Amino acid sequence: MSAESVQTQTHCACGKVRIDYRGDPIASVICYCDDCQAGGRLIEALPRAQPCRTEDGGTPLVLFRRDRVDYVAGRDLLRPIKLKPGSPTKRNVASCCNTAMLVDFDGGPFWVSAFDCSFAGGAPPPEMNVQTQYRSAPAPVTTSIPSYRRYPVSMIARLLGPWIPMLLGRP
Repeated sequence: MSAESVQTQTHCACGKVRIDYRGDPIASVICYCDDCQAGGRLIEALPRAQPCRTEDGGTPLVLFRRDRVDYVAGRDLLRPIKLKPGSPTKRNVASCCNTAMLVDFDGGPFWVSAFDCSFAGGAPPPEMNVQTQYRSAPAPVTTSIPSYRRYPVSMIARLLGPWIPMLLGRP
């Protein structure tokens, strides 16, 4: 089976918004940056919203190439939430039921980050805790995986790896 044929399905709690991701994820992380923590709190405060953070405030995300995102249903129901005007980062929530779906960027990186709470059948397990320097507690709850104060070089390399084939127009 080719990487292109692997398909991951996500959907909102009520099923009106469905997004498929083709290929293997770039990475699966729990992010503790200030923005992810604040964005998660904002989303979880919405009516009927499901939890999208870990009990210690981290945000589990699964990163995919932007060119491998298929909006199957309800794309018009996605509502972007920005932490401040002019921010390039938007957390997209299904407006029908306030499910956190994905983090996207205005004219930014070549990847999107899917919230693990939207995965049909469960998200891939997290591989690392990142940006732990922003945690108020000394250690993440998920201690069975590596933790990094910032973004480790290995993650940056994994993010840059798919960028070259995308520039060349290859799957």
